[in-house]
Order: sequence, then C-alpha cells, then structure tokens
Amino acid sequence: MLSIKELKDGDEFYFRQVFDQYHQKLYFFILYKTKSEYIAEEVAQMAFTKLWQCRQTLREEYTISTQLFRIATTILIDFLRKYNNKDAVTARLDGLDVEEGVDSTNEKMSGVELQKRISEAVNELPPVRKQVFEMSREQGMSYREIAETLCVSSKTVEAHIYKALKQIKKYISVVID
Repeated sequence: MLSIKELKDGDEFYFRQVFDQYHQKLYFFILYKTKSEYIAEEVAQMAFTKLWQCRQTLREEYTISTQLFRIATTILIDFLRKYNNKDAVTARLDGLDVEEGVDSTNEKMSGVELQKRISEAVNELPPVRKQVFEMSREQGMSYREIAETLCVSSKTVEAHIYKALKQIKKYISVVID
C-alpha cells in the first residue's frame, strides 16, 4: 500500500513507484475525458510534476490516487480554459480584415525580431513542453538531467524537445510567410 509519508519525505524511489502505478491510469482517465492524446500526455505529466512539487501539502487522510486525480482534474480544467480562450481570440483575429497589398511578413526579419518571434513561439508551448525546452536550451541541461529532475524518461524529454522545435519552426514560418 502506497502512503503519503514517503512522498512527503522526498523519497524519489517511492515517487517512481507511484508514477509507475498511476501514470497509465491517469493518462487513460484524461484521454477518456478529452479524446486527445496530446492533452492526456500533457496533463498527466503536469499532474505528476505538481504532485512532486507540492508533496509537503499532501493530506494523509486521503489516498495518493485521490489526491493525484484531483490535481489532474484541476490542471485539466485550467488547461482547457486556457486553450478555449486562445481559440476564441484566434477566431476573432481570423475575422479581421487585412488591408490588401500590405505584405510586411515577406520582409526579412532582423536578428532581434527573429529572437522576439522565437520567444513568442516558446511562450505558446504547452507548460510542460515549455519547461523542458527552457531547461534544455536556456539552462543547458542534458536530456538525462531533465528526465531526472522531472521524473520522466529521457525519451519523453526527447519527444518534448522534438515537438517544441517543430512547433516553433511552424510558428516562425507562419509569421515569415
């Protein structure tokens, strides 16, 4: 039986056991609710990250699974609110008329402007992917170091970096074209 005390004590081996026992259940719970593999993966990772970060505030009268699923549900609600708001803003922007004949996006970007666009693209990344990307690119951490810090596999880190770079390139190409 898994208990809260080991988590509160910061036992990383024990946390790994919790992760191994509940990750798949949590992932499929979120997948069932959202029908999105992307959201399920993001929210599951965020839930385990928050569980570890907030382990001192866990209550011993509730099971780990109860608290983990509450954390995940709260994160999911926040996640969906954030993306629903972005969709509404995007829809409003798509409805605006742009003057014909004005095509400033074809002009070459300066290095400063390109860096600004990259920063904007990074800010658009989902929270866990953004965190992994910043740990890699800004803090210079290796995939293994990031994996150990976030209690995920190196392959998960690699996938986040790949998807982040792909999303950033897509964002920049849309702005330039």
